[in-house]
Amino acid sequence: MLQNRTTQNSISDGEIEFQQKILSGVARTFALTTPQLPRQLQALFGNAYLLCRINDTIEDDPGLSVEQKDDFARRFVAIVSGENDESFASELYNLLSESMLDSEKELIAQTSRVVNIKRQFSLEQQTILERCVSIMSKGMVEFQRNATVEGLADLSVYNRYCYSVAGIVGETLTELMCDYSDEIREKREVLLPLGMSFGLGLQMVNILKDTWEDRARGVCWLPRDVFLESSVDLRDLDAGDNQTKKGFATGMSQLIALTNWHLLNAQHYIQLIPSRETGYRRYCLWAAGMAIATLRKINAQPDFCSGQQVKISRSTVRTIIVLTSVFSRFDGILNIIFNFLRRDLPSTVPEDGLSSVAKLSQYQDLD
Repeated sequence: MLQNRTTQNSISDGEIEFQQKILSGVARTFALTTPQLPRQLQALFGNAYLLCRINDTIEDDPGLSVEQKDDFARRFVAIVSGENDESFASELYNLLSESMLDSEKELIAQTSRVVNIKRQFSLEQQTILERCVSIMSKGMVEFQRNATVEGLADLSVYNRYCYSVAGIVGETLTELMCDYSDEIREKREVLLPLGMSFGLGLQMVNILKDTWEDRARGVCWLPRDVFLESSVDLRDLDAGDNQTKKGFATGMSQLIALTNWHLLNAQHYIQLIPSRETGYRRYCLWAAGMAIATLRKINAQPDFCSGQQVKISRSTVRTIIVLTSVFSRFDGILNIIFNFLRRDLPSTVPEDGLSSVAKLSQYQDLD
């Protein structure tokens, strides 16, 4: 008989509550979804997110130079892998700019405690987490060094960036679920590329939504080649005149179609998870549903000038949470819900399909 394995016998309730408190400050949506997981996965998934969020904090702080980000990212990878670096947290904390949230600063201050919790998991789980942190850190450093308002060189680089910051997270959570459940492990080869695609879709929604906020910070994560096909140079864009640039809307439509395909893969991924695993299904359904709803708003308003203009309402969030929670076990009804959510969205399938997604992971392992 297939069994689910216990993953956190040694993690105390206090440590789980500590992580949940930190999560509520740095990621309210994630803090909302984590309690949906089986108790034995809450500490594991919460720890995975916090480790990734420390990486994000290093990357996002506008007050840190590229050299400083490179140094702290490398040191953090070493810490997660077992090295002692007692000055890491205090040095980074003192350098964080005023623009960073107090909750983000608190997370950095608590780095040692977060890493110590990670060290209480099984060796296999720790290896999975260490690989995630390493790939994410390496990718962030690489892309931060070359970040400009000109955008990324082409669609292949765009895909690599999205994998480094989010596709690897989908891959990691899938590996953790395979470690947790023998039944899920049997579907590993099918689930892994779908899980990576899920992560890519979530990140692509964020990139599209945050286009103008990122640009105000002097960076652009859009692929240049997609827009050059419509005679649009990303260097010349500003939020005030994008309404007159039909080519920009055309390029955005192509990226929306690609993102929609990834989120369709997310739907397939969720439905491959055994229906009795309602906690993990809800954990994924909420994220996928809100991403699709946001993508619809972006598609409906291509001349948006701010992420706030395409932010979904609280009532939409509540509706998605209620419907997907009630029907989390019923794939037929979930199909109806998701088909309704993605109505009118353009869609496309990359030439290599899911094999192109799998190659992103292979590229990192060979690098």
